Amino acid sequence: MNIVYAVATIFITINYGLVLQGIIGKVYARVATRIGLRIYQPYINIIRQWVTRTSINHGIMYYLGPVFRFTGGGGILIFLPVIYGAPFFSSFSSAGDMLLIMYFMFLGTLGMALGGGESGHPYAAIAVTRGLAQTTAAEFPLILAIFSIVTQYQTLDVNQIVAAQQGSVLNWTLFTNPLATIAAMLAFLGSMMRSPFDVVLAPQEIPIGPPTEYQSQFLAMLMTNRTIFPVAKTILYVNLFFGGVALQDSWLLTFVIFFLKTFFVYMWSVFVGVSFPRFRVDQSVRWFLKAPAALGVLAIIFVQTGM
Repeated sequence: MNIVYAVATIFITINYGLVLQGIIGKVYARVATRIGLRIYQPYINIIRQWVTRTSINHGIMYYLGPVFRFTGGGGILIFLPVIYGAPFFSSFSSAGDMLLIMYFMFLGTLGMALGGGESGHPYAAIAVTRGLAQTTAAEFPLILAIFSIVTQYQTLDVNQIVAAQQGSVLNWTLFTNPLATIAAMLAFLGSMMRSPFDVVLAPQEIPIGPPTEYQSQFLAMLMTNRTIFPVAKTILYVNLFFGGVALQDSWLLTFVIFFLKTFFVYMWSVFVGVSFPRFRVDQSVRWFLKAPAALGVLAIIFVQTGM
């Protein structure tokens, strides 16, 4: 039964992510005084790629890269309590903990690095190095923040972390450990790969990469993960720092709370993205290793000293 729940959760998440992509496209267009594409355009793009065939052959890892990427996003999602207290939206959340989720977080990135290395492009190694450097730097403050709250709640179980935040808004990690929350939210900007930390994927600077190296179903799988991973990451942040989403007396109220929390956390990266120009990769790495990393270290000290 958990497998059925997991498949249903992934399906719902894909549609939610596609709708958010359409809304975000409109936001970027309006800021640039353009009309923008239709909100349902992401559906058209992903369906078009799924029905396309390709005869290009680069090697086994080239094809496994999108599979690893999709597994990373889907793995995070099914081991999270999407709605705390609702079996249908809990999937395998009782079978994994934060360590497993952190492995899945880096699995997709590593898989794409291995796949990109077999793309046949002479500069693939440079692109892989740049991408891994920025991703590692962005994840470092998040790891420190997670270590801080795991020490604070004395558990690696996400369900127990969410349970500890119930009862009052003041029980949220946002208020009990604000330093960890700020460090994680700054790291969130890098993991979402939006401006100012999207130079690795920016077509204006790099006219190569997954959108041009991959085609047909392989690109469709990457696009599908692009809808799953940001939403899964957002749900993880809601669970760890903003009290999670607990099952209410009314399902309508539950879904309203879920939408509001995930939407505003998700849009944090969008608002920053439309406000700041891109950093170079070396600038991004230095930025994440300064204030965000320092806040992560202070969050650990904050918990360890009982402050």
